[in-house]
Amino acid sequence: MQFLHDIISYFENSVLADNIRENDLLFPLIESIHVVAICLVVGSILAVDLRLLGFASVHRSVSRVTAGILPLTWVAFAVAVASGGLLFISNATKYLENGYFVAKLFLIGLAGLNMVVFHLVSAKDMAQWDSQSRLPFRARLAGGLSVLLWISVVACGRWIGFTMRVG
Repeated sequence: MQFLHDIISYFENSVLADNIRENDLLFPLIESIHVVAICLVVGSILAVDLRLLGFASVHRSVSRVTAGILPLTWVAFAVAVASGGLLFISNATKYLENGYFVAKLFLIGLAGLNMVVFHLVSAKDMAQWDSQSRLPFRARLAGGLSVLLWISVVACGRWIGFTMRVG
């Protein structure tokens, strides 16, 4: 545990973290990039989830929807992680004390687990139900869980700003 604390302290006390914390433009710029990236992540995932739930793009195969959208999702996710990491190092110890931040990370992990289970287990036979407008329950369940998890991620992320105690 001390090793993890030392790593976090190293980054939090770095010149980069100081610049993010002290510069009047840098933190808001990085935060804006993070918010736009999260919007792209959640919006693109929502498009897939709505297809799984049978509310959108029902005349397009799930494979076609995911193939068209998921590359954008992954790029946006990479930008969100990078920008989020920069925001994190600016006040790492304060973020780790914030329950909404911890919950956000936990929920992102659950959303990732939901995605892995869907792709490795639930969607094994996607070719058989690819063109159906009403998909099997396991596909709809994965889509519904994903919607709930990502809405919760966004809500927790928003509450971080209202509950952070910096200074």
